[in-house]
Amino acid sequence: MSKIKLKVGDQVRVLAGESKGKEGRILKISKDKTRAIVEGANLVKKHQKPSATNPQGGIKEMEATLHISNLSLLTKDGKTTRVGYQMQEGKKVRISKKTNEVI
Repeated sequence: MSKIKLKVGDQVRVLAGESKGKEGRILKISKDKTRAIVEGANLVKKHQKPSATNPQGGIKEMEATLHISNLSLLTKDGKTTRVGYQMQEGKKVRISKKTNEVI
């Protein structure tokens, strides 16, 4: 299993699939399946039965997971970059491979 270099709250762009080109924040990461939920990307419709909390029921639109390999981190100027690691002052920090700045 490969290391996941993205974290919850990172701003990412979708590189492949139906939501290609969309940008959003990572809301949740499933490490065992190497998948992530991105805000506003890969929207699916889920049918809900009426219940006590939702007496009307209906069709709810929600985000589905995307594989980590289909996501790329965005820099401050909005360009995609790969993530690397460096030791700075005794701490391991994430850096942008494109600009060498600390993320």
